[in-house]
Amino acid sequence: MFEALSGKLSGVFDGLSKRGALSEADVAEAMREVRLAMLDADVALPVVKDFVTKVRERAVGHEVLDSISPGQAVAKIVNDALIDALGGAGAVPLNLNAVPPVPVLMVGLQGSGKTTTSGKIALRLARRERKRVLLASLDTQRPAAQLQLAQLAERAGVASLPIVAGQTPVEIAQRAMETGRREGYDIVILDTAGRLSIDEALMEEVRQVRAVTSPAETLLVVDAMTGQDAVNTAKAFNEAVGVTGVVMTRMDGDARGGAALSMRAMTGAPIKLTGSGEKLDALEEFHPERVAGRILGLGDIAGLVEKAADTLDHEESERIAQKMLRGKFDLDDYAAQIRQINKMGSISGILGMLPGMGKLKDALGDKELDTSIFKRHQAIISSMTKAERATPAIIKASRKKRIAAGSGSTVQDVNKLLKQFDDMSTMMKRINKLGMKGLMRQGMSALMPKGAMPPGGKPPGGPFR
Repeated sequence: MFEALSGKLSGVFDGLSKRGALSEADVAEAMREVRLAMLDADVALPVVKDFVTKVRERAVGHEVLDSISPGQAVAKIVNDALIDALGGAGAVPLNLNAVPPVPVLMVGLQGSGKTTTSGKIALRLARRERKRVLLASLDTQRPAAQLQLAQLAERAGVASLPIVAGQTPVEIAQRAMETGRREGYDIVILDTAGRLSIDEALMEEVRQVRAVTSPAETLLVVDAMTGQDAVNTAKAFNEAVGVTGVVMTRMDGDARGGAALSMRAMTGAPIKLTGSGEKLDALEEFHPERVAGRILGLGDIAGLVEKAADTLDHEESERIAQKMLRGKFDLDDYAAQIRQINKMGSISGILGMLPGMGKLKDALGDKELDTSIFKRHQAIISSMTKAERATPAIIKASRKKRIAAGSGSTVQDVNKLLKQFDDMSTMMKRINKLGMKGLMRQGMSALMPKGAMPPGGKPPGGPFR
C-alpha cells in the first residue's frame, strides 16, 4: 500500500546521504520532494503542511547540519514525524474495561467491510482474549446481511443473535444486550447498517442505537482503497456520533496510503486495527512505528515475528530443525516447511516486512518475484512415493518421468527440485560438521560449494578455498 511513497522517500534520503554536509538549501529542496511525495500519496493537505513544517524546523537545527551523516539524521526526523502523524508509538488496544456484556458498536458505509470486520474482531477476542462473544446484526437494509453475519459467527466459532423478522435496529440492539446479560456473554458486537453515502437517516439510526446501548467502543470501519474519501467519511461519523477508533480494511491493496497517514490528524480517533485479506484471521493491531518503518524501507521484523508466532506450528518447526541439524532432512520435511510458509500469507506480504525489500523490488524493475515455485514443488513432492520422499537418491530417469507426469510438470522441474534439495542437504551436513563455533570462526564461506564465489565477489576462505 505504501510502496510508491516508500520509494520516493528512500530516493530523497539516498540523495541527502551522498552530499556529505548539508546546507539549509539542501534541506529545503529535500522537504519540497517530501511534500510532493506525500501529496502524490493522497495525504490530506493540512497534514502534509504540518508534517513538512515539523520536519523542516528540526532538520535545520545544529544536530543535523553539523551531523557526520546528515542524511541519516534527516531520515530519523522524518521517521519520528511519521510516527507522530500516525498516532504515536505503540498500538492502541480496544477498550473493554466496562461491566460485561461490553457493547462494541461497528459503524461505516456500505461496502467498507464492516460485517466481515465484525466477524474478524469476534474471532480475535474469542481466540486471544478468551472472551465469550455475541454477534448481532442491526442491518435491516441490506438483503441477507443478518444471515451473512450468522454465517461469519459460525465460522469464527462464536454465537450470533437469532434473527427475528420485523424488528427495528434499536429493538435488535436492546434484545442483543438483554441476551448478553442473561446468557453471560463478555462482549456484544453490534453490526449496524451502512449506506452508499453519508445521510442524516443513517446518522440518526446510529445515534439511537448508541443511546440505548452506551457502547464502550464505537469503531468506524473504512476502506483504505477509497483514499481521501475514507478521511471524509471518518470526519463525518466522528462529528455526528463520536468515534473511539478506526479499523482500516484492505491495507494489502494498491491504494496510495494517504488515508492512513491523514486519519489520526483529521479525526483525532486512532487507527486501532487493520484488515489485510478476506480470511477471518487477517486482522492486525495498528503499530504506527512499524508502519513508519515499512514506509521508510526499514521493514517490520517485530510484526513478522508476531505473525510467525501466531501462525506457525512450533512443535513441527522444532522437529524439522532438529532433523536438519542432524543432516536427516527429507522431502516430506521440505513440503512441511512450504506449508508453514504458506500459512503466513502471501510471500510478497512477508517480504514486504523485511528491511530493504523496496530497493530489491526497484532493482527487479517490472519483474515479479516468482513465488509459484513453492506450489510447483508441493505438486512434485505429492507425486512421489513415500520411499522417494524419504530417500530422493533412488529417483532415477523412469521415476522422474512418472513424477513429472503426475504433477503436471517437466523432468527439468523435477531435476531442479532435486538439485536444490541436494544443495540444501549438503549445507545442513556442513553446518552439523562444523558446529556453531566453527561456523562463527569461518563464516558463511565455509558453507559455499567448492569453487563458488560468495555474494561479496571474493574467493571464500576456510577449507573450501
